[in-house]
Amino acid sequence: MLPKNARITTPADFSRVTKSGIRATTESFVGYLYIQPAPKDTQARAGLIVGKSAGGSVQRHRLSRKLRHLIAPELSKFPQGSLLVIRALAQKNEAPSTESQIAKLFSDLSRKSEKFTKKVEI
Repeated sequence: MLPKNARITTPADFSRVTKSGIRATTESFVGYLYIQPAPKDTQARAGLIVGKSAGGSVQRHRLSRKLRHLIAPELSKFPQGSLLVIRALAQKNEAPSTESQIAKLFSDLSRKSEKFTKKVEI
């Protein structure tokens, strides 16, 4: 479960991340990471976008709970103050498991964020 201070809640933050963030995709998910300068004690925050294309109400809420559970331990690996948004696309029956797709998404985003931070520091 994500604590309240680790969640993105404002539409402005969601918009900023999805329009200006680093992007990575898998078959069923799109991940956005927005790196911003922040105080050292600020932790990364995350938000979910799970639309009706992901399934019915029960399926969407089940997926949201699973995603929050998978995001919580990984959030500390991203730069402090960064914003992470995961958008769930239409779920396919033949798609790989959610856990493996999220793991791939996080590895792609962390690799791209390292490249970005190296480029900015130089």
